[in-house]
Amino acid sequence: MRVLMTGGGTGGHVNPAIAIANTIRAHEPDAEIAFVGTSRGIENKLVPKEGYPLHHIEIRGLKRSLSLQNIKTAFLVLTSVSKGKKLIKQFRPDIVIGTGGYACFPIMKAASLMGIPCALHESNAYPGVAVKLLETSVDRMFINFEACKAHLRKPENAIVVGNPLRTKPGAISYDEARAALGITGKYRRFLLSCGGSMGAEQVNLAMLDLMRAYSSKHPELLHVHATGSIEYEATQKMFREAGLDQYENIRLVEYIYDMPTQMAAADLVVARAGSITLSELALEGKPCILIPSPNVTENHQYKNAKVLSDCGAAILLEERDITPQRTVEAVRTVLDSTETRRSMSEAIHALAVSDACERIYEECRRLVEARKTC
Repeated sequence: MRVLMTGGGTGGHVNPAIAIANTIRAHEPDAEIAFVGTSRGIENKLVPKEGYPLHHIEIRGLKRSLSLQNIKTAFLVLTSVSKGKKLIKQFRPDIVIGTGGYACFPIMKAASLMGIPCALHESNAYPGVAVKLLETSVDRMFINFEACKAHLRKPENAIVVGNPLRTKPGAISYDEARAALGITGKYRRFLLSCGGSMGAEQVNLAMLDLMRAYSSKHPELLHVHATGSIEYEATQKMFREAGLDQYENIRLVEYIYDMPTQMAAADLVVARAGSITLSELALEGKPCILIPSPNVTENHQYKNAKVLSDCGAAILLEERDITPQRTVEAVRTVLDSTETRRSMSEAIHALAVSDACERIYEECRRLVEARKTC
């Protein structure tokens, strides 16, 4: 099978695409798989590390406000579909699979116009702009939330499959992960925090405050924080100015490439409330503190986080309400109580879906076979 994967800009779009590609490769070692993205997205770091070729198409996302950039974007949309057709003619895919984000629009639109089978995955309860534009053109919509159907024009075309994750259930245990990371016998607890692949200024500031007020005073606690690519230099400067680089138990990194191992080893995770992140946390059964981004469509991250908070699976902190004291109190609530960690772990693990990649692979295989018999 020849497959073009597309979706980019953030890890939330790229990692699901890699997860699907890896599943296809596991089932069909001879499959020809390539990715299509932009020259600016994080796909340029993540995709080559997995050994897949990456092709570029120039396109940008629309600004929410009136902007001259939107005029350029409209022009790129028109020209990028034509470039997508050329790429498809060169690669000759049996199917094109998209995972959202503006980067997936040109190649999927081109494929649909050329009669190539297309499948598109939406991870959030409220579909993004690219998904809304493409959902009537694709052969199959894969969704994570049943509630997403209410926002689709062709809900009958959608299948609830969960989120495709690179993390494999039981791939590495808590004790194995801690040993692999050198935590065993050195640190009593491990706090993992991040604000997304590109970075989130308010999350970074909140974690710097936490490091000053709490982590630096608890040498038995390992605290690793990923700033994201855009915010790394600025956050690193503040980190050093605060003298936090002098503490062996506090580490600041740009991106966490071995997230499955790090998450498996963690006692508590502080993160945004993107759908992929929540699915990974659920699969690992991790207690978490969620800081949803207020700058997303339909405030969907808050809605995601509220579901988990209401069932006792997470502590919800909104950006507007964050203070160093509230953050410290939330961390202490979890780390100081074995019973709290146990109950949160059970509540979030009950939400896990472990076979999304397999469901997607089987349906995509059916789409390809059906097209061959036409």
